[in-house]
Order: sequence, then C-alpha cells, then structure tokens
Amino acid sequence: MKNRLARCLAVLSLAAVATSAGAQAFPAKPIRWLVPYAAGGGSDFLARTVAQTLSTQVGQPVLVDNKPGGNTALAAAETARAPADGYTVLSADNGTLVFNPALYKSLSYSPTKDLAPVTLMGKFPMILVVGANSGIATAKDFIARAKAKPGDVSYASAGAGSPHHLAMELLKVEAGLFMVHVPYRGAAPALADVVGGQLPAMMVDLAAGAGFIKGGKVRALAVANPTRLPQLPDVPTFAELGYKNVEAAALVGVVVPSATPPEVVNTLNRQLVAAIHEPSVNKRMVDFGVEPVGNTPAQYTALLKAETVRWHKLIRDLKITLD
Repeated sequence: MKNRLARCLAVLSLAAVATSAGAQAFPAKPIRWLVPYAAGGGSDFLARTVAQTLSTQVGQPVLVDNKPGGNTALAAAETARAPADGYTVLSADNGTLVFNPALYKSLSYSPTKDLAPVTLMGKFPMILVVGANSGIATAKDFIARAKAKPGDVSYASAGAGSPHHLAMELLKVEAGLFMVHVPYRGAAPALADVVGGQLPAMMVDLAAGAGFIKGGKVRALAVANPTRLPQLPDVPTFAELGYKNVEAAALVGVVVPSATPPEVVNTLNRQLVAAIHEPSVNKRMVDFGVEPVGNTPAQYTALLKAETVRWHKLIRDLKITLD
C-alpha cells in the first residue's frame, strides 16, 4: 500500500513539474499577431516594433498579420474564435474594446466576453491642429470662431467612430460648440485636406501628424493630454485652457481569446512588457509619437472599464451610431 501511494505521489509530482515546465516554456512555436489596420499606420508600427524584440527575447517567430475591416471587428472576431492558447494575439485599440459596443447595435464579438486584456502597449494622445494658412493662431481663436458661427465650421477625422472623431466630439461638448463632422478613410487623407484648406481643423495623433507639424503644414493648438507632450513643449494642454475634461488618446494594447489560461496571459504580459521597456524599443516608440506604457492585465482591465463608462456616456448623449 505504501509503495503504491509512493508511486502515485511520484506520478503526480512529475505531472506538476511537466505542467510547470510547459508553462515556463511558452511560447514553444510561432505567435500570430493580428493587426486590425492596414500596414503602415500607427498600430502597425507599434505591433511590428514590439514584435521584433519579443521574437528575439522568446526565441520564436512573431508573425504580424494585417486584417483590416469592419472598424477593427474583422480581426477582433477572428481572434475571439482562435484557440485560447496564447499563440494568437490582437492589437486592440479603444475603438475595438470601448467605442464599437456603443456605436453598433450588434457586433461579431464581445470585448468583455470574448477577449482578455494582456497589456496596454502605448497611448497616442490627440492634438488639435489647423491648417497653417487658416488664420487661426491658438485654440482659443479656433473655439471663438466655431462659437461665432455655429454649424459653419467643419472638421475632419480619420474615420467615423475613431479616437480622432470622438476626441473632437468631446471638445464640442466641453466647449459648447456645434461643428460638422467630415470622416475620412484614415488620418493621412484627412490631414491632406486640412493642409489644403478644404477643412479647417482635426484632432490627430503625433504619430500621424508629426511630419505635418514639424514641416509647418499644420499648426498644433492644444493637446488632449494631462501634461504637455515632450515633443511639443510649447503646445498647451486643454486643461491649461480651462477644459480639464478634454483628454483623449488612441489606446493600443494586446488582447487574447478570453479562455486563454491565466498563466499564459501572465507569461505573455511579462514578455511584452519586457519588450516595451527595452531601451531601443522605448526610444523608437517615443520618437514615433507614442507614450509607452506596459502595464498588468488587471491595470489594463481597470482602464478599459473606466474608459467605457466615460465614452459610452458621450456616445449615448450625442446619439452617435454607425449602424
């Protein structure tokens, strides 16, 4: 009896060691990283920058796969249906995880039921810009002009339901403005029309707008960030101008299928955070206009909950829908 018990204990011990070793060995094969946007944008840059270092650190290929469509829903739904083993990850922004459930009556995925947060990689703070030849010198000038002619001032965005769109809607509410939204398919064509004078203004992130700002083609008036951006030290925050609630950014993180084991999520988190904090990666992100983060799954989850409360109220109050 004692020998049989000893053998059982030995088998259980070996099984526990094997399980532990298996968890520690993750990943043991290539990781597929879905990006819900076309190649060349901010989310694509961020994924490829982090993935390259992640691959080196874990000794496995990390394959970035661009799957645009459905306002990010196509890639999100594909991730939700993928095996919950940590080998399919998704770059998800606040459009995917926060805005879409309020903007659409039905979605092909549920951010809270189908996807599990791993880490927030970085923030793309929004910046109010106008054309260099618009005759507008400050944010106060812009707000005064919009107030003086309600409905006569239009603004561009990178797309309906994008962080750029909703950031300007937030400013409209806080400043008491009535402006007309003109959505584009991406920040680049929207910026081109602001530069050309077809539209006076837009909210843009630094990653998309830095070249236009540095080249003097658009003028940065205010940043929707708690603090001034180090890349634009002379541009005030909206809080400095009296609009403390005007804070908006594209938040890009990594999520996995919701049934992914916690130990795999935590391992992925440690690996991704290490890649984000690697000095060369960190510098590339900052130079590109991204504020690096790299937080825990719990911190990322809490942030998403807070953002959902804030933005869903705005979307409901303004009756914004994309159906």
